[in-house]
Amino acid sequence: MGERDIRPDDPDFGKIFTPKTVDHMLRQAIMFCWMMLPKDKRTGPNLRWEVRRIVARALKDLREDGEAFGMTKPR
Repeated sequence: MGERDIRPDDPDFGKIFTPKTVDHMLRQAIMFCWMMLPKDKRTGPNLRWEVRRIVARALKDLREDGEAFGMTKPR
């Protein structure tokens, strides 16, 4: 990383990524999940199931990575 890279703990980070940015990114991810579902499985319940499954896995991986790299304490 260069000296001008912005990190999540940088005070300017919040000026770049606002709640609106996060909302937009999440909505895009949901749309991509919908598009990737087979046509016969494109239902609201299936979409909710897959999005929740992916988010749960991402949060688990984030927690495990934080512990592995010494960024968080093991639970």
